[in-house]
Formats: sequence, structure tokens, C-alpha cells
Amino acid sequence: MTEPGPTLLQKLRYGAEAAAFFFLMAIFRVIGLEAATALGGFIGRNIFSLLPPDRTARSNLLAAFPEKSEEERDAIRIAMWDNLGRVVAEYPHLEKFSPLGDDPRITFTAPEHPENYKGQAILFLSGHFANWEMMPILGEQHGLKGATVVRPPNNPYIASWIARQRAINGPDSLLAKHSAARRMMSHLRSGGVIYMLVDQKLREGIAVPFFGRVAMTTPAPAALALKLGARILMATNRRTKGARFHVTVSSGPDFRPSGDESRDIRELTAAITARIEESVRADPAQWLWIHNRWPTARDIALTRG
Repeated sequence: MTEPGPTLLQKLRYGAEAAAFFFLMAIFRVIGLEAATALGGFIGRNIFSLLPPDRTARSNLLAAFPEKSEEERDAIRIAMWDNLGRVVAEYPHLEKFSPLGDDPRITFTAPEHPENYKGQAILFLSGHFANWEMMPILGEQHGLKGATVVRPPNNPYIASWIARQRAINGPDSLLAKHSAARRMMSHLRSGGVIYMLVDQKLREGIAVPFFGRVAMTTPAPAALALKLGARILMATNRRTKGARFHVTVSSGPDFRPSGDESRDIRELTAAITARIEESVRADPAQWLWIHNRWPTARDIALTRG
């Protein structure tokens, strides 16, 4: 059954949102990358930090780091907003990011050179660290046949533009999270690479520990790795200075299946999530704290049926 298209009111709203968004992107484009990332950081610190999601960031930081002082948590929070503003400003300049050339904006460390991963079924897993678009760009620029799992913006005009930007230096294959499972499986079976951020709440996911609290987490990577024998690699991205990044790639969790499928998926998902937490704790200002990562009372009530 075909889903109904947007109503006239929705189209008008999408158009107004897109006009404001593209005006901002045009400014970032015209002033150049370095000025854009600096302006984006200023907007993040001074405007984004005043918006409602800041309440979520404050709450998450307090729950994750009760031992830290309010001043320490505030420093993490403002650094996060600075980074998010820079990420937004960098979208019109994604063609300038590459691990190649004499002065690459993306450097990396990895167990093997990325070109050695060609032809292997690999799940590159990460979270919203620094500018999370760098991980798929790193793989694509080294010749890996990749596909990125994304949650497209609700606004179709903005979503289309962001997809085109991502495809300039990164994979041109984007898989929407809500319908990605079969395409992910097909891509991995053909020896392809999947890039996926696994740090957001999935209401239909499974409950595993994250910062000492239960967090509903996607089981898809664990299920695919166990079913297909795909290799898991973990990636953490760090903003080093301005619009420059370092991506650290490491081997996935050392996991031996027990043969109990349900138990194995849960335990491997927990191990993956523990690695994400480890990376967040190592440099919390690099992570995006505005996600509603942990279940609300409403989520719990819905889960109980």
C-alpha cells in the first residue's frame, strides 16, 4: 500500500524550513570552510545551547557523571554544542574532507590499512563522535564498497540535499534505518561494508547497560555479524583542531557464540555498547549528549504492553 504524500500544510512547512536551512548553508559555503566551522562553533555555543535539547544534555551528563562538578559537566556540554555547530557548518564543504593528499583533513589509525578490508563483509560501528560523516568518507576514499545506515531528516528537501552532500566523498548508497535490514544483509553478503552509528535509542531494540542504566539498543549489528560471520570494527572519531579529524579504528569485541541465538545477540549487543561507552568516557566532549538515549516512563509502559 502506498503511503500518503505530505499535505499542502506540510509542504508549506517543509518549504519554509528548507528556505531557512539553505540560506544558512549558502552563508557557510560562501565564507569558506575555516570561517564556516568557526562561525558554526560560535552558533553552537551561543544559540544551540539555549534551545530545549540542552535540558536533555544537562540531564544525561548529570546521570552519566554524577561525580563530576557542575562546572566540569558544563564545560563538556558547551564543547559539545561547539562541535555540533561546526558539524552543521561543515555539510556544505564535505568535498574538502579526505584522508588522501599531502595535507589530509582526516587522519587515522587502524589495525590494518583500510584497503586491506576490500572484499570483506565488515560492519564499521561507531557513535555520534565529532563529525560522524568522517568514518564513511575514510572508507570510501580508500576504495571500500560501502553503504551508510542513516536516519534521514523528516524534511524531504533537506534530506535530499544532505544525501547528495554525503555522496560527494562518501558512499552514495544510503540505507534508511527503518527499512535497512534486508539491504544490509544483501550488501554484506556481496562483500560490502556497512557504516552504522549504534548509539541512539531504538524503542524496538533490546535492553543493555549503558552508563549504568538500561538503554534500548539496536540488535541489528550483532544479529548480522552472528548470522553472516561479518567482521565488526569499531571506530571513534575525534575533532583535533578546527575542521580536522582523527579516526581510530579498532577490532570489535572478542566474542565467542554459545549457540543460543537470542542470548548471543543480547550479549554481543551489550559488548558493542560497552565499547561505545568506553569511547564516550575517554573524551565525553566529543559525543552528542542530546539524544534521549535511555527509556522514559512512557517507553517502559509501552514495552510492558
